[in-house]
Amino acid sequence: MNWIFLSKGKEDPYINDFASGCGAQPIDSNTFNYNDSDNPIVLRGILKKKIIYKCWEDARDFYYMDTGYFGNEQTKSNPNGWKYWHRIVKNDLQHGEIIKRPGDRFSAFNKRFKPWNKKGRKILIAAPDEKPCKFYGIDLEKWIEETVGTIKQHTDRPIEVRRRDKLRQARFQHPLSTALKDDVFALVTYNSNAAVESIFEGIPVFTLAPTNAASPVALKDLSKIENPYYADEDKLYAWGCHLAYGQFHISELKTGKAKRMLEEQ
Repeated sequence: MNWIFLSKGKEDPYINDFASGCGAQPIDSNTFNYNDSDNPIVLRGILKKKIIYKCWEDARDFYYMDTGYFGNEQTKSNPNGWKYWHRIVKNDLQHGEIIKRPGDRFSAFNKRFKPWNKKGRKILIAAPDEKPCKFYGIDLEKWIEETVGTIKQHTDRPIEVRRRDKLRQARFQHPLSTALKDDVFALVTYNSNAAVESIFEGIPVFTLAPTNAASPVALKDLSKIENPYYADEDKLYAWGCHLAYGQFHISELKTGKAKRMLEEQ
């Protein structure tokens, strides 16, 4: 089945690489006509809101690309934190319930789950940035106010709001991992990948978006803020394997391996 690869101005490098690996030519999203065919659409970025919502309405298959869950952080092998890994999700923005996967891809990252830290005091809110707010129709300041208000109904713990730096380099200078070590009891977020990082750091999470990759190992109900969910080691490992099979290295986009794996899932 032919896939339609939408690349804004035909200049999106990741979409272009993916299309090339599949023997296809990207289509400029600025001139794309949704009604020209009913083939699956590949698109990147949450601002493709109209197309995504239209696909949902018509039950049309699409593949959503965005930043991977892990592997893009600054390390010795990736000192600049380049975006080598990209998640690709069929018919949604995030991978949801855990699907049983082999452990080979996850093991290759050599990532470890830190033990759950139950000694922290404060609640850290990782506020969504502008793009998801536009997608979900959220007023950021109102969301923060309402979220803080709900948490205060169920705990007297101090609450800290962390706003996402717009510049990626600034996020490297003030990483979430450092903030999570500062006496944090639980993280509350909307749709952010911060939830995934928090789980790896041993801090339990509450996710409030309709879909979040961390939802299988987190809670949504803020009335339970004093009793977070601490998933056991087996479930965390299964979750890690699941996410590892939902993201792909740029080399796998270029060779067509990503498409083959997606078609097998």
